[in-house]
Amino acid sequence: MAAPPHARQPLLAVDDLVVSFRSPLGAYRALNGVSFHIDAGETLAILGESGSGKSVTMRAVMALLPKHSAQIERGTIRYDGEDLSAQPARRTRQLSSTELAMVFQDSLTALNPVVRVGSQIAELFRVRLGTSRREAWARAVAGLDRVGIPNAAQRARDYPHQFSGGMRQRVVIAMALALGPRLLIADEPTTALDVTVQAQIMDLLRDLRRADGMAMILITHDLGVVADIADRVAVMYAGAIVETGPLRTVYDAPAHPYTRGLMNSLPAPDRPGSRLTPIEGMPPSPLQTPTGCPFHPRCPSARDRCRSDRPVLRTVAPGQDAACHYAEEVMTGADIRDPA
Repeated sequence: MAAPPHARQPLLAVDDLVVSFRSPLGAYRALNGVSFHIDAGETLAILGESGSGKSVTMRAVMALLPKHSAQIERGTIRYDGEDLSAQPARRTRQLSSTELAMVFQDSLTALNPVVRVGSQIAELFRVRLGTSRREAWARAVAGLDRVGIPNAAQRARDYPHQFSGGMRQRVVIAMALALGPRLLIADEPTTALDVTVQAQIMDLLRDLRRADGMAMILITHDLGVVADIADRVAVMYAGAIVETGPLRTVYDAPAHPYTRGLMNSLPAPDRPGSRLTPIEGMPPSPLQTPTGCPFHPRCPSARDRCRSDRPVLRTVAPGQDAACHYAEEVMTGADIRDPA
């Protein structure tokens, strides 16, 4: 008998992760107590503007933070029950490709420009599995064919610059999935691609995830991208998760003003010509994080308590958590501004 959902061990669990950086302007915290989990076979979307901490979180998970400037102050990163944060970085690298894999947003820099793409994929099989040169090449070609590269056997001999942006991203996906990882992290996988190609890449990721039964973390700032692919969402702002829950629940009744602001910034297909409502202001500098709620300088509903007390992530509905003092009012769309 399967264990009840609450008793299952998450595939990946990050708890109270704090990451700081040293810079010429001084030290600052890029992550301030990030906690989330993802179960086997699940898709989690992590949303937020640039600078919210999405990519830093995933680089911490993959042990890819720069050694000279970054430090994990506290927190745990558990993969399949193993505390990777208590292990040397080489332990995470041992799991890379076979258990954990990452698709980076810039496919051109993710590939070696002077090595044929087939050779770059084949090297994974030779180094990690010890396969023969011929078998490794055959598997590389099969991987390219699987992600929809036309004439894969011929294109495997081409260099990265000979592919379009969309085809290059397919190559990177083929490389990430080559050794059958259980968890794929896709960091802004559709950046700089046109809308049609974006849809193709997202459809590809969805189909491959279902076929392989793997879990996937999708990092993006575009809520529309994840609407048809994610099971749950986690919204980040100023280095912390401010809301998390099932995708449809969060989309239908956001409990944090920042999430509501992101939703109001989306075009409404059912209301052509309707005006968008952007979030005013800019995200705070990590060198000067506001007191209280980090979002209060941009929040149209901020009250005195928001300026002095930092809200904690708390349950506001079944499966839905939010870091807002007035989350219940936000969910109903009520006006919670200070009375005049």
